[in-house]
This record gives sequence, C-alpha cells and structure tokens, in this order.
Amino acid sequence: MKTINNTVLITGGGAGIGFQTAKLLSEKGNHVIITGRNAGTLEKAAVQLKNVTPIVSDVSKEEDVLALVERLKKEFPTLNVVINNAAAAEVYRLEAGVNAYDKASKEIHTNFLSVIRLNELLLPLLEKQPEAAIVNVTSIVAFAPGVRLPGYAASKAALHSYTQVLRHALSATSVKVFELMPPLVNTEFSKEIGGENGMPPAAVAQALIDALATDHYEIHVGNTADFYKLFLSSPTEAFAVLNTAR
Repeated sequence: MKTINNTVLITGGGAGIGFQTAKLLSEKGNHVIITGRNAGTLEKAAVQLKNVTPIVSDVSKEEDVLALVERLKKEFPTLNVVINNAAAAEVYRLEAGVNAYDKASKEIHTNFLSVIRLNELLLPLLEKQPEAAIVNVTSIVAFAPGVRLPGYAASKAALHSYTQVLRHALSATSVKVFELMPPLVNTEFSKEIGGENGMPPAAVAQALIDALATDHYEIHVGNTADFYKLFLSSPTEAFAVLNTAR
C-alpha cells in the first residue's frame, strides 16, 4: 500500500494515536481529514498539521455520519484510506449497581457498530480507487479482556472478529483491510488505567505507517506481539498477565 499522495480519513484524529498518525501521514504528502466530537480539540490539532481538514463529526450519531459521508463524496472524491480510530471507554467492574448495560451499550455502539456503519457507507467510494485501505484500531484486550474494561474489551473483540471477516469479504476488491492492535498507550484516553506507563502514541502511529507500506495486515504493536503468542499458548495465563499489569 502506498503511503504518499493518499486522501485519508481519521476518526478521533484530534489527539493521541489519531493525531500522531495524522501528523506522520500529512508530513508524507497525504491529505488528511480528521474528525472528532470536540471542535476545540480539532482546531488545536489542525494548526499543528499541514495538509489537513478538520470536520466536527461524532461517529456514534447517525446524522453526523450521513453528513460526513456526503461531504466526503463531494469534496474528497479521491478518498482512499479510512482509519477507524475513534473510541469510547469507561473503567468499571462487573458488579451490582455499576449500570454496566448503559456503559457497555455506549462502548459497543461507538467502538463496533459505528465502525460497521461508516465502513459500509464509504465502501462505494473506496472501491472506486485503484488502491484503498480500511484500518480498524482494536486493542490488545481483544485477545484477553481487562477486568476493569469489560465493555471496551468486548467491543474490541467484536471489532477484531468483524475485521477478519471484512478482509475476507473485500479480498477481491482494491480495498485492503488492516487491524492495528496497540497495547497500553500513553494518552489522555488511557490516563485512568495507568496510561503514563504505556507506549508513546507516536510509536504506534509509526508502526501503522510501516505496516501499510509492507501490507502487513494484522499489526501487533509493541508487546502485543509477545502477548499474542502467550495467548495462543495459554489464554488463562494471558488473562492473568494482562490483569496483573493493569
């Protein structure tokens, strides 16, 4: 997959992994569209980047997504890369009184169902391009869930499964399907679960760019690679290691 002269959409592109990915891609001559719910965050990000268009859009709201897709079709008809990075997460344990249903509903809708909707709506545009890519950002917890992130982990496990099926479904088209699986990353998003001990988001972004360039579809960033091997040999031990670390 070429990593220059693309038109790229990054949801949740105003901070963290999304921002760092936008920075690297824009510096390589790609035009990058970043979206997010917070206009202030997007504008702050945009002034630090070149070749970027910020669009306020909430992936969890159907009306926002429909408006975004129509704008992309009209203003960015060469769109050929979609990076589904926006996510929601809440820290809680599965015990009485935590309102787990509402929390999980939000996480699964934002992290999984919203990705399915956006991908499906953009597929007609992507399939017109000589070369295109969809990148779904999942997580190390798709293999073994964190006990303090039950809804988030479930949503990322679902997204992992969907990504594999989508890759198969689009194998005869021009659209390549990648999955970025980071470990704990040092972002504001992960602050509540010890994100300061995590991997730098710029390193995750670089790993994604490298994988795009080499068509490496399942991107096990940092210690995710070793954790995946442990998971294959002993899911129980992997679960224990991940939750001890957290």
